Amino acid sequence: MTDTGHETRGFPPIEPVDAPPEMARFMTAMRRLQDIAVSTAPDGDLWTDGARRIEELCEQLEVHRAPQGVAPAGRALHLPGLGHPLVPPWTLAEYGPDGVIMHGHFSRFHVGGNNAVHGGVIPLFFDWHFGMIVSAADRPISRTAYLHVDYKLVTPIDKPLVSHGRIDRVDGRKAFLTATMTDGDGTVLSEASGLMIKLLPHQP
Repeated sequence: MTDTGHETRGFPPIEPVDAPPEMARFMTAMRRLQDIAVSTAPDGDLWTDGARRIEELCEQLEVHRAPQGVAPAGRALHLPGLGHPLVPPWTLAEYGPDGVIMHGHFSRFHVGGNNAVHGGVIPLFFDWHFGMIVSAADRPISRTAYLHVDYKLVTPIDKPLVSHGRIDRVDGRKAFLTATMTDGDGTVLSEASGLMIKLLPHQP
């Protein structure tokens, strides 16, 4: 997450921020809205009224638009998903060169069917987890070269989960990573392996 003195390869420096209580409340409301948006069935008038209210809020927030590296979303270390609504609401439990452990859950917003987490959300989570592992290991800016996920069991929503991840080995610009997601009883739900490659100066 931090600029450790490596070349940023054209990336803006990303520094963590201490999220104010106001942002924490806002993000909680945003996640609630996401869950409600995929689980509600109002009549036409309420759809219209809801859209109007959201559009009004967008107009208010638009004037405060900030560039990457300045906007706090994705940099709030103590908020679920680092304060970014795209990322599932997980938090850092352990963060260091030996690996990253994350705790969290998925919600209605992430359902693919029958109250199970959508299969595409799991790779999204692991890709984010791998990025955190690379950062925790003080590796330079890297991109995902490949990500492989083995689905062992259906991943439930609204249940506490844990994910353990680490760098298995490094070969020059390449970092090979693995992670495992388990439920509260330690049952393995999914496993991931991936390759993160350090960017060259000309690569975006």
